[in-house]
Amino acid sequence: MRIIHCADLHLDSKMSANLSREKARERQAELLHTFERMMNYAVEQQVDAVLIAGDLYDTKKISAAARNTVREAILRNPRIDFYYLKGNHDAESFLSALEEMPANLKLFDKNWRSYPAGEESGIVISGVELCRENAAFIYNQLVLEPEKFNIVMLHGQETERAAGDGTEVIALRSLRNKGIDYLALGHIHSYKCGELDARGRYCYCGCLEGRGFDECGEHGFVLLDIDEKSRTFKQEFIPFARRKLYTLEADITGSMTTADVAKQIGAVLDGAEADAESLVKLVLTGRVDVECEKNPELLTKQFEDRYYFFKLEDESCLEVDYSAFALDESLKGEFVRTVMAAEDLREEEKAEIIRYGIQALAGEEPG
Repeated sequence: MRIIHCADLHLDSKMSANLSREKARERQAELLHTFERMMNYAVEQQVDAVLIAGDLYDTKKISAAARNTVREAILRNPRIDFYYLKGNHDAESFLSALEEMPANLKLFDKNWRSYPAGEESGIVISGVELCRENAAFIYNQLVLEPEKFNIVMLHGQETERAAGDGTEVIALRSLRNKGIDYLALGHIHSYKCGELDARGRYCYCGCLEGRGFDECGEHGFVLLDIDEKSRTFKQEFIPFARRKLYTLEADITGSMTTADVAKQIGAVLDGAEADAESLVKLVLTGRVDVECEKNPELLTKQFEDRYYFFKLEDESCLEVDYSAFALDESLKGEFVRTVMAAEDLREEEKAEIIRYGIQALAGEEPG
């Protein structure tokens, strides 16, 4: 039996944190299309079931397009069983688009539910929606048949400690030696897999598409290939995102002009894997002289056409060569010495004030 394990699709995500309105809408459509492409892959690869381990949607209010895309995928593929476990972002509203519950859609609730996967396959898929009300006792209520191949679905943050009353905490310790072969998890947006116990493994498949720069790296889903007779399986992470996100750093130490900084940025970008379809955040680091002339707006314009989206952040630190101003009798020297003598300012604040002051004295727009 072949099974897709996906989670955290966050369909209908606003995507507006970094993008313009036009590109945010385009990325929203790409998220829906990636789900459709995954379903085409499922058909081509003769997948028998799709596990959706929470956060299918990003908001309680779902658009008609997002609702209908999922509905059509379920109705169009009656041979594929869909196991849908709601996460904290999900709502019931997409089910209202269904005139009747399809036989191939399997749902979970606040109590354990188990479904046999296929006829006489020996595979059982169980799951529960964790909440504050059931967190303290729900693990003790999980009873699995050891002779079966047991898949368990949960949505939350894994921990070794007891869950307590947390609504999205998965206590791995409480799931050990329960007869679990594969623990299909959602909530963490990057791929992560490990040993649960001597018998089973746990796995976060990650999200299908990265949405922000806290979600860089490969994204996709997990493909399980289970041998029902030997009760063994192979698992493969399938990269599937339409676009990749990258956070890169350029050390601009020693740069004195915008042109110097541009050279450092260019060298970093030339050596990176990001292509024209990528979203890139470039962070400036290092230490530069307080009189360094760098124009972030100009630098952004120089590189933004290389990518689908480009963002520049300046985290470089300013250095002041105080000895250079010690005997300077100009207005600039007097200004620098006055700021240096201020006892109520931190060194970082002094450097920033001096930078603005030098720019103003030079007739430049402070920035």
